[in-house]
Amino acid sequence: MRRRNLSQEALNKRRFILKFFYALPDVKSNQSGVSVAKRSLIAIGVTLAMAVCFSAAAVAEQPLTIVDDSLPALNAGAEFQVQLHASGGIPPYLWTVSEGELPEGITLSPTGMLAGRPVKAGKLNVKVMVADSSHPRQSAQKDLQTVVSAALMLDWLEAPKVRDNRIDGSVQVSNGSTDPFELTVIIEAVATDNQRATAIGYQHLVLKPGAANFVVPFGNTMPHGSYVIHADAVAEIPARKSILRQRLQTAQPLTVAVGP
Repeated sequence: MRRRNLSQEALNKRRFILKFFYALPDVKSNQSGVSVAKRSLIAIGVTLAMAVCFSAAAVAEQPLTIVDDSLPALNAGAEFQVQLHASGGIPPYLWTVSEGELPEGITLSPTGMLAGRPVKAGKLNVKVMVADSSHPRQSAQKDLQTVVSAALMLDWLEAPKVRDNRIDGSVQVSNGSTDPFELTVIIEAVATDNQRATAIGYQHLVLKPGAANFVVPFGNTMPHGSYVIHADAVAEIPARKSILRQRLQTAQPLTVAVGP
């Protein structure tokens, strides 16, 4: 019913426009001196303009829908990018999260790019909404789910502590994937006054698939001052040409009160 009304309205508009250029049976031209050639050129222009209008109207008639049905499985610590897609309506589209929250490390851009590096293993379960540029706007929503696997896990085993003029502690690393890791772990104490970083722990090794809770101890003497401790793990997977990253950081600076 809507298509029929739209076609009749478009026909009426075209008839109204052509009244100025053609001597229709029930209409007299208002420019009797216009030459046949000029009227032909005008007719071509009007026809093209009307074709564009009809095309835009046809696009607007298509309902707006989200094309994507599922998301790929994700790995904690691995960067990814997934472009969401919509069809129908009038582009450009605007994307938002309408229900739920994205896991830490993942964002959705207004253009529909879902990207980031998941920090923890778990589930992604959100409802996304897309809106088009028509007036009034059309919108569509869809639930999206996937699983974030714990391929690379990094945790404090012994949280960093100050002992006299030393900072000591340990981390544990696990490989939850089916591939061996070329793993590098580095722990740094970053001075809060000048951002100078001092390495207080380091390990480089191949971590086998399924290896759990490999311990990396760290510690060193430090000058008087306050320090934020960073623990970084980088796992290279040559077979997949991918790199996983995880980071830990102390919530508050640690203060070494003794020493030079």
